[in-house]
Amino acid sequence: MTKRAVLALADGTTFEGRAFGASGETVGEVVFNTSMYGYQEILTDPSYVGQIVTMAYPEMGNIGANAADEEAGQPHAVGMVVRSLTKTPSNWRSQETLDAYLARHGRVGIEGVDTRRLVRHLRTHGAQTGIISTENVSAAALSERARAATGMEGLDLATGVSTREPYVFTTPSPDVFLGTGDKRPEPELKYDVVAYDYGLKRSMLQYLVDVGCRVTVVPSHFTAEQVLAKKPHGVFLANGPGDPAAVKGADRTVAALLGKVPVFGICLGHQIMALALGGRTYKMKFGHRGGNQPVKDLTTGKVEITAQNHGFAVDDASLKGKAVVTHINLNDGTVEGLAVPDARAFSVQYHPEASPGPHDARYLFSRFATLMAGS
Repeated sequence: MTKRAVLALADGTTFEGRAFGASGETVGEVVFNTSMYGYQEILTDPSYVGQIVTMAYPEMGNIGANAADEEAGQPHAVGMVVRSLTKTPSNWRSQETLDAYLARHGRVGIEGVDTRRLVRHLRTHGAQTGIISTENVSAAALSERARAATGMEGLDLATGVSTREPYVFTTPSPDVFLGTGDKRPEPELKYDVVAYDYGLKRSMLQYLVDVGCRVTVVPSHFTAEQVLAKKPHGVFLANGPGDPAAVKGADRTVAALLGKVPVFGICLGHQIMALALGGRTYKMKFGHRGGNQPVKDLTTGKVEITAQNHGFAVDDASLKGKAVVTHINLNDGTVEGLAVPDARAFSVQYHPEASPGPHDARYLFSRFATLMAGS
């Protein structure tokens, strides 16, 4: 028998639906993602720590779940909201249903929700704390508890999900379309790169390996001196969750690295680089999450369709004379890319690894390799 579930927002708005995944309650910031596919990569992206993800596209679960599509070893989103959940996957790579996958990892989901209404509400009133509950609790009581919960601003979530010890990563990206027994040529690893783990996605490391990088992943608290002692060809600043201004010591550490080695930042790494340059960041009303965000490269005039996942942004006025704004979002004009040529550093707010999403920006990993080759 299908169990009833309720989603209650902090502003008192409630949605009824049916439970899937694990039973119980989950509390988090309710956000929405406009991607049509790739829900498993989204759920396992560490940037979603503390968030309940609403999928704007109505059909979910039709490709099931499998180990190869995970960006981390477990889902980091604390809950999932969908319109229609497919009970029977129809994909040759499926190993289990989305329902079973979430249940196995203890994540609560709600289906049958009018997600169009929910997304419009979040766009109008902003992302906010909510609770999904499968328990017999009144909606009013759930909203009251959501109002009392802690918001995202000021939270250092990156340190919590960062690796505890350094490790070396040399695995290239998989090619699921290769035949049995076939194998791609192993990339020649010419560059030693130190990657700061603020909550990184596995695919980012794989694409760095693809362009010839041997990657040493280090904790978010690793000092600049510790990094430079490894004599890297470059430093990579990964994505991650929460407020960039709250990541302990990250801005000072990156400031000490700029100009010493080439630096490439993505998402939270981009925001931390901006803070290291003396800039500011701010919380967005509902953020950018999805695989269809148009970004203009101001240096070439080219427009790319990009994958994004962030709730904070860089204040462009705070960086005047400190960095060059290289990319902007064509929907709202927010900063999407920075460059500091004299320091051999650049960053983007969007996700060039595109897991999930379009591949328009994957060339940025090669750009980083070229920068290291010329240093």
